[in-house]
Amino acid sequence: MKHKTLIILTPGFPEHEGDSTCIPPQQVFVKALKELHPELNIVVLTFQYPFFSREYEWHGVRVIAFGHPSNSRIIRRFTGLKVLTVLHKLHKESHIIGMLSFWLGKCAYIGNMFAKKYDLKHYTWLLGQDAKAGNKYFAKAKPTADRLIALSDFLVREFTKNYGITPAHVIPVGIDVTRFKKSYAKRDIDIVGAGSLIPLKQYNVFLEVIAMLKISMPDIKAVIVGDGSEMKHLKKMVTALDLADNISFTGRLAHDEVLQWMQRSKVFVHTSNYEGFGAVCLEALYAGAQVVSFVKPMDAAIENWHIAADKQTMVKRLEKILTSQETTYQSVLPFTIERNVKAMVKLFDQSEAATVRILPAMASKERLVLK
Repeated sequence: MKHKTLIILTPGFPEHEGDSTCIPPQQVFVKALKELHPELNIVVLTFQYPFFSREYEWHGVRVIAFGHPSNSRIIRRFTGLKVLTVLHKLHKESHIIGMLSFWLGKCAYIGNMFAKKYDLKHYTWLLGQDAKAGNKYFAKAKPTADRLIALSDFLVREFTKNYGITPAHVIPVGIDVTRFKKSYAKRDIDIVGAGSLIPLKQYNVFLEVIAMLKISMPDIKAVIVGDGSEMKHLKKMVTALDLADNISFTGRLAHDEVLQWMQRSKVFVHTSNYEGFGAVCLEALYAGAQVVSFVKPMDAAIENWHIAADKQTMVKRLEKILTSQETTYQSVLPFTIERNVKAMVKLFDQSEAATVRILPAMASKERLVLK
C-alpha cells in the first residue's frame, strides 16, 4: 500500500536540526505538521539551500536537497529538471495527496506544472515579497485564487492590487512556544529590534526613533539583534546621533538567544515598510513584550500590537507605552501553530472547494473559519 505523501517545495530549508536561523516560521510549520500528523509521509524538496545535493532526515521528515556550493545561475537552471525527475519517481512510489510551495517563485512554477500533469492539488503559500508587483513567476505559474494561500490580510490586499486575483485562503505564521525558556529576568531593555539589517527593514528609522525618544528619556536602552549589509552604516548613524550609550548591537544570534532578548525587553519595534507577517512580532508578543510596527498584518486587532502610521506616531506611541503605569507585559498568543497546521491539512482533505481563513484569538480562543 502506498503511503499518503505531502510534498513541500521550498527555495531553502534547514541543513540539520540545529539550523534554527533558516526560514524559522516555515520550519516550525513543517515540524508541527509532522508531529501532529505522524502518519503522513512529508517530503521536502529544497531547491537552493543547503548548498549541497543529497537526501537527509530532519525531525522525521524526508528532505531532498538540490543545492550546490557555487549556487550559480547555470547550476540553478538545471535544478528544475532534477526536481521534476524526483517528483516523477515520488509519484510512482507513493500516493501524493497534494503539493505545497513556499513563496510564488520557481518552486510554485515547477509544482504547478507537475500538479497539472497528474491532476494533483497544489497550493502556493504567499509569504512576503512574492506578492509585490513585478513577480515574473506569476505569469509562469498562472495561479488561481482557490490555490493561493496568503500569510496575512495585508498580503491578500497587496496581491489583489498587483495582480487582480484575490487569494482565497489566509493562514498566518505560527511560532514554536516550546523554544521559550522560563524567564525570571527583569525587563531591563526598553526597546529591542530583531531581523536582517537590510534597507527593507529600515533600521535607520529605528535609530531615528530612539534619538527622538532620547530627548525625553535620556537613559533609554535599545538593542538591535541581527546582522546584514546595513550594519556599518547603522553604526555610523549611532555615532552621528550620539546614541553610543543607548544602542547596542548583538550581531547574528541563534534563535533561542533572540527569544531571550525579547523576554528582557518592554517593547519590540518593527520598522519594516513591508512585511507579509513578521514571525518575530508574534514571538515578541509571546515573550510578553508590547509590539509597535508600521505594517498591520491582519484586519482584526491583535492584543498588545500597536500600529503606527509614521515615525512621529511611533515615537508618541512608544513614549506612552514606556511611561504609563498601566502598561502590562503578559504573554499573548494570537495564533497557535496547531491551528495553522489544522487549517492547512483541511485544504488537502477537502473534496470540494472551501475557503480556509484563520482569525486572531478572541477571548483567548483562536478561530478557524471554513466557508
